[in-house]
Amino acid sequence: MNSSAPVVVGVDGSAIALDAVRTAAREAAGRQRPLRIVHAFIWPLMRVTVDPAPGAPAGAGLRNQAERYVAEAVAEAGRIAPEVEVTGAVVDGSPAPVLLAESRDASLLVLGSRGLGGFAGLLIGSATVQLSARAACPVLVVRGESRADGPVVVGVDGSELSTEAVEFAFDEAARRGVPLVAVHAWLYPAPLGPGDILPLVYDLEALAAEEERALAESVAGFAARYPDVPVQQRLTRGSPAGVLVEESKTAQLVVVGARGRGALAGLLLGSVSHAVLQHAHAPVAILHHRVATAGS
Repeated sequence: MNSSAPVVVGVDGSAIALDAVRTAAREAAGRQRPLRIVHAFIWPLMRVTVDPAPGAPAGAGLRNQAERYVAEAVAEAGRIAPEVEVTGAVVDGSPAPVLLAESRDASLLVLGSRGLGGFAGLLIGSATVQLSARAACPVLVVRGESRADGPVVVGVDGSELSTEAVEFAFDEAARRGVPLVAVHAWLYPAPLGPGDILPLVYDLEALAAEEERALAESVAGFAARYPDVPVQQRLTRGSPAGVLVEESKTAQLVVVGARGRGALAGLLLGSVSHAVLQHAHAPVAILHHRVATAGS
């Protein structure tokens, strides 16, 4: 990844978007990256007049309003992280396509969980799937209060994206100087496909030992690479979304892969995604594919 790739944050003038800006400014400072603040200006696509009407006061009109959203966000970012280079832009287009395009040159994409105008419902509808499943960089969704304490929590299921999530989580924990909690929630084995026959009785101890082994293997290599990061491994029987939401109550960040397998399959592409993103008590970082960590 380009070492100058910015942290990008989407704004729309809402208070929640400013919360995302504050988080993005801190992330940019911690990563030693520039910060780019973007407002997706949807009105030209809707053939709405964006310039001031004749005789209107100075500063009137939708485009001037959009410029004010960005200027306010740039000022707030400068207050939070004065050492960070901050730029702002109003980009014509609807939020999801604009942010997907921005993600191609970004190190991290930061979003508020809800917003106004073009961002209304951004993370409770189809745009959630678009951004989490297609963004070319990790997506950080700001949920609840940002905590200065608490561990980084990562959901583990042994899939390829889970491995990338674990690597990202270790890097985050190292940067923040906090412990890492690796969580693997498991249920009874699911059928592999049509016609798959499952046994009527399971050896729960054997299943638990197998799941525990998979969890240990998922973190072992990274634990050796990050010896200063304390690691806790938690194996739990239950719903992955429910477990992660519960863990988020004391976490400062929850990290998950956009897709998984087994109990975590489709974690952020179906009903479980809504459970995590709507109910988590901490920011949620979503990884779609292999990405270089900040230290790479």
